[in-house]
Amino acid sequence: MTTQLTVNGNRLWQSLMDLAELGATPAGGCNRQALTDLDRQARDLFIQWCTDAGCSIKIDTMGNIFAQRPGRDNNLPPVVTGSHIDTQPTGGKFDGVYGVLAGLEVIRSLNDHGIETEAPIEASVWTNEEGARFSPAMIGSGVWCGEFDVQYGHSRTDKSGKTIGEELARINYLGEIPCEPRPIKGFIEVHIEQGPILEAEALQIGVVEGVQGIYWYDLTLHGTPVHAGPTPMNVRHDPFMVLPDIINELYQLIEQYGPDSRITFGDIKAEPGARNTVPEKITLAVDIRHPKQAILDELDAKFRETINNHCEKKLFNYNIRDEWRSPAVQFSKTCVDAISNATQNLGLTHKHMFSGAGHDSVYITRKAPTAMIFIPCKDGISHNEAEYATPEDIEAGANVLLNTMVSLANS
Repeated sequence: MTTQLTVNGNRLWQSLMDLAELGATPAGGCNRQALTDLDRQARDLFIQWCTDAGCSIKIDTMGNIFAQRPGRDNNLPPVVTGSHIDTQPTGGKFDGVYGVLAGLEVIRSLNDHGIETEAPIEASVWTNEEGARFSPAMIGSGVWCGEFDVQYGHSRTDKSGKTIGEELARINYLGEIPCEPRPIKGFIEVHIEQGPILEAEALQIGVVEGVQGIYWYDLTLHGTPVHAGPTPMNVRHDPFMVLPDIINELYQLIEQYGPDSRITFGDIKAEPGARNTVPEKITLAVDIRHPKQAILDELDAKFRETINNHCEKKLFNYNIRDEWRSPAVQFSKTCVDAISNATQNLGLTHKHMFSGAGHDSVYITRKAPTAMIFIPCKDGISHNEAEYATPEDIEAGANVLLNTMVSLANS
């Protein structure tokens, strides 16, 4: 039965450890940022492994890599998996790269079992998912789906002024095929959860139904700069005086909308930034998330209402700048059902859930049926050198991926 297929877990684990040597950090993690020499070495190694497994390789104008194992009918749209191999500056061994190498392991295991699928199978690598070196994140899949054009993608710069286009050419990954959508039967991405839910509930697999919507804002509160010594508290127009009430009410608002709501105040800047001067203005970075778009929009409206009410009451001017709006994503029912069926047939404990983080699947789902598979990671830690997933969970997730892709390719 195809639903009983299994991968070679030891080989997959060894591939992960081998790739982790490229950019290995003293604390046991990885620093392999997009389009660096280490990224080039990792790409070269992945392509060599895929070529050895009998795949053909295509690279597009954003450096996205597609390694295809032929099917019985290569005119059929392929079933694709993949993720990214770039990391954060203090990243781990599993974020992104697990999804890439699990795809390679699917191909290797199909070879081992002598199985020919009806449609082709592909493993992919998407450029600059992390956004650590070049902003924005997920730029390779973003250009592919049409969110950005290729000129925009190539123009993004790192802190030293080097562009994505220049660096793609430098490392010899400026491909020739257009970075644009094509027919895909299904895209399945396997990933560590990057959160604590699966581990806390002692579950092996997360069947991911979608991705939280994310709204980013810069909230600026305007005050009057005066000397910290001579100016009494009761006559100051200090923007920090209104901020605690705003933050407290926003925390209460999020609590009212239940366990799926999120708010984060991740950065704050006071200007002019002098120790003995009341700030002229403070700017607060705000991140609000929810998996249901209607509720996210409701939170957006109440966020703005909260700011306006407090500032109006205390006579402060303010402005809200929308930094980024990523709508909530609902994955393909066909793909979610295929993952769920494979998980059940393999006898793995699981739950249906939403992703709290963005992934390339967010953009790919706009142009192809898409879903994701999660496995637990220790203490929910990711974007950290301490990131860890067990060999058993790594293998279980790859088994679900293998059976899901075979099911889709043969249906």
